[in-house]
Amino acid sequence: MAIKIIDYNHNYAKHFYDLNIEWLQTFFYVEPFDEEVLSKPDIYIINKGGYIFFAMKADKVVGTVALMPTEEIGILELTKMAVLPEERGQKIGQQLLEHCVDFGKTKKLNGLLLYSNTKLENAIHLYRKYGFKELDLEKDSPYKRSNIKMLMEY
Repeated sequence: MAIKIIDYNHNYAKHFYDLNIEWLQTFFYVEPFDEEVLSKPDIYIINKGGYIFFAMKADKVVGTVALMPTEEIGILELTKMAVLPEERGQKIGQQLLEHCVDFGKTKKLNGLLLYSNTKLENAIHLYRKYGFKELDLEKDSPYKRSNIKMLMEY
């Protein structure tokens, strides 16, 4: 069944929260910053000029990703990407990433920034495949779990 990627709809905010909390609990842990942002996506992402997308399979939300504004104009942070456990391994994350890359081109962004962890080998490989290059990680990184920072410039 084909995946369709749609723009943010407040009716799906609970899916944004649930998908990300599950992913964080599976691979890491939920930080207070995560809980705050995920529980109030309108305030922390949408109202600040960010974007959230959902991967849909028929009428079911199977994945999500966000692009959050950064302090640097023209650079958005690729963040909060998660896919339902039973849907993983079907390249839904790759489709979400591709959507964000294409979206950034249409918006004439300067680049996409992300924070990740090298234990997520498949994700890091995918980011490199799409042109993300490693940057020095600042000491006060917004996420305690991150040990890699990457940027893809347009």
